[in-house]
Amino acid sequence: MARDADPALIGRRGLLGGAAAGLLAPPAAAVARPRGQWVALGEAVKAEMAWAWDQYRERAWGKDEIKPVSGGHSSFPIKAGPHLGLSLVEALDTLWLMGLDSRFQAGVDWIGAELDFDVDGEVSVFETTIRLLGGLLSAHLCCGDAVLLAKARDLANRLMPAFDTLTGFPYRFVNLRTGAVRDAHSNPAEIGTLMSEWGTLSRLTGDPRYLDVTRRAMAALFEKRSKLGLLAVQIDVETGEWRKRRATVGSYADSYYETLWDAWTLFGDAECKRMYHELTAAILRHQLVWTADGAWIADVDFETGVIVNAEQDELSAFYGGLLAQGGAPATGAALVRSWAAVQDRFGVLPEAYDFRTGKAVEVSNALRPELADAAFNLWLIDRDERWREICRTHFLAMKRWNKAKYGYTDLADVTADPKRQADHCPGYWWSEQMKYYYLIFADCPRFDYADNMLTTEGNVLKGQVRLGFDRISGRRVIRR
Repeated sequence: MARDADPALIGRRGLLGGAAAGLLAPPAAAVARPRGQWVALGEAVKAEMAWAWDQYRERAWGKDEIKPVSGGHSSFPIKAGPHLGLSLVEALDTLWLMGLDSRFQAGVDWIGAELDFDVDGEVSVFETTIRLLGGLLSAHLCCGDAVLLAKARDLANRLMPAFDTLTGFPYRFVNLRTGAVRDAHSNPAEIGTLMSEWGTLSRLTGDPRYLDVTRRAMAALFEKRSKLGLLAVQIDVETGEWRKRRATVGSYADSYYETLWDAWTLFGDAECKRMYHELTAAILRHQLVWTADGAWIADVDFETGVIVNAEQDELSAFYGGLLAQGGAPATGAALVRSWAAVQDRFGVLPEAYDFRTGKAVEVSNALRPELADAAFNLWLIDRDERWREICRTHFLAMKRWNKAKYGYTDLADVTADPKRQADHCPGYWWSEQMKYYYLIFADCPRFDYADNMLTTEGNVLKGQVRLGFDRISGRRVIRR
């Protein structure tokens, strides 16, 4: 689809309480800041990352997640432990991009000496793929360390039994030691957000199995779309029958759409690009809603198109950036501006928001990166300063409200005055918003701003610029 052929312009949802022309028009341009201010902001992000990493190393080294208020720790991939160094693995390519090389190397050394996936514990195929497998692969692409690739391959082999179904859809959980699987009721996100990492593993190892099983699942899911072209949020991996009817771009579906586009970006997969455009056209035709406050993607019945609720979970804030990447920049920009307005209102985005009532449905915030992600993707396309401003607001609010004694924590209540902290730093914080902030503010010499790909978890699988030294010519060289 041509970039100026914005599919939102053919959406059937009418305007609810506002003037469409005003919503479609871009806001006034942001006041340009001197380059030095952005660079300084990038250095501030780097300093916060270094400080938080040092807190993690002192109090939770090798543990999955630090508790920034109490200084304790919690496990994630295997809920009752043992720990798999989740935050450490997720942080690595962010540390490398920032030039925090000694901290990066300490993490790589820990993986080589301590990380062992031969444990009798059950993990989520989806979460383990996007977090641990993706983190290992992106770190390998940063430094070329063969141990990181070997660990990634071992992990994927342990997840492989989950794909042993007639439909090709993976079970949700698998035991890393025994291969025992569990939970046949899955969703588009968990079925279709694996190809970027597994396909990269195939490319790096020469073994096509990893790409084949994940691509098969993505394509089979596309064939299950309704007559309206929509996907629902729960499907049986054994029978291929839908178990729920709600269509959304938020939780349980979001990253499937990202991965279709990423498959085109990473592997040149034209069929995945076609699937992305067909599903996107259906979403914008049946789910796009214009209100006096902006543009939203409503949840609808996937077979009738009837709106089932106006609640938006914060995870759906990513979607404007994806639309811009896929050729619908006007609609994408409108969605991002809508979420930015909610950010301005609450200071920090609530976990869920009702666009009809304007109220926070869930008042907590899990230290989410989606709005910063969307703004970063728009900025990569048009370099408009307003997207930097949204990220600046996001970062400064996080620094004000989420910073605790031993790191950055999620919030229990964004509507309280002052906002009330919880005691948990999710692993994705290290991989996502700290990376988005740094890349949009700083001029990072280790990142290719023209040719890159970041996964749904923020892992860079394309775009590392490795600066090296040619032993023959004696000249500095760039390796991608």
